[in-house]
Amino acid sequence: MRVISEVTALAAGFGTGLSLIVAIGAQNAFVLRQGLHRDAVLPVVAICALSDAVLIALGIGGVGAVVVAWPAALTAVALVGGAFLVVYGALAARRVLRPGGDALRTGNGAAGSRRRAVLTCLALTWLNPHVYLDTVFLLGSIAADRGPLRWTFGLGAVLASLCWFAALGFGARLLSRFLARPAAWRVLDGLVAVTMLALGGALIAGA
Repeated sequence: MRVISEVTALAAGFGTGLSLIVAIGAQNAFVLRQGLHRDAVLPVVAICALSDAVLIALGIGGVGAVVVAWPAALTAVALVGGAFLVVYGALAARRVLRPGGDALRTGNGAAGSRRRAVLTCLALTWLNPHVYLDTVFLLGSIAADRGPLRWTFGLGAVLASLCWFAALGFGARLLSRFLARPAAWRVLDGLVAVTMLALGGALIAGA
């Protein structure tokens, strides 16, 4: 019975984590674009998965309750993160209007492109209040109801995050032949721009 309970908790954590991650958002849009571009995919996927693992662990460990007592922290993150998303969205919009100016495609060498991708991924992950709400607060509170199996539930959520970002980053190349034309990239950048600008504006307005 103990093994069955642990497997059930693991599966519940995996399903809950996947349901929260699989959504159109700033982080997913960035990972998808990096995957389609085949640019720094491994470090980007690793950053997203490891960050989720850390935040989920913090939520299960009870840090979420401490942060709730300091609402100014989330307000500050919302303002900074919202501003960052607006800037990133503006850059994506510029790529739609001026495809030749795509910094990620032309770059200043592999090292510069990788460093830029890593820094952008870190910002999109840690400056997005929704990441904290989903992982630290929501998953943490759901896991708490599992009692002694809360860490097993959390492990399931961590595995869901790893599987999703790996599939999104490394599986995106399967779509590359559909995006061989510049017009297709302009459509993708347009979707990224709308997503980033909308999320950034919402964060700033709600702060």
